[in-house]
Amino acid sequence: MRLTAFTDYTLRTLMYLGTHRDKLVTIQDIADLHNISKNHLMKVVHQLAIDGVVDTVRGRHGGLRLNKEPGEINIGQVVRQTETDFYMAECFEEHSSQCLFTAACTLKSVLSEATDAYLKVLDQVSLEQLIANPHAKQDKQDKSVPIALHRQAKAST
Repeated sequence: MRLTAFTDYTLRTLMYLGTHRDKLVTIQDIADLHNISKNHLMKVVHQLAIDGVVDTVRGRHGGLRLNKEPGEINIGQVVRQTETDFYMAECFEEHSSQCLFTAACTLKSVLSEATDAYLKVLDQVSLEQLIANPHAKQDKQDKSVPIALHRQAKAST
């Protein structure tokens, strides 16, 4: 199973906002850190604002910030809101499935059960848990973001 780029960027945005609670953050800040498209992030932030997770402030000194406490943001719910579907195989699309085994196959139910288990694990995690790591050393570039986040961002470039 693989998350879409939209979900990946959503989670990165939330993690960044969660570690920068003391100030307004710009989309450009996040785009620069992760070396990702500002245009894609604008779509992510727009959806997060519609969902009520992020508060946006317009204007010259504007930016964005979390609209909820990190402990109130459930990762399973975020993934469900950002993923378009969880179809793992052709048989999940009833109208276009051309698999000869569909009528007697149990693969679909097994994959559905696996997806449910995956989401159940994510349902047990909050944003607060993702960003809380008291043992992480701080990167010299940005003392407010754990070094692991910087390494992730650098590895994806």
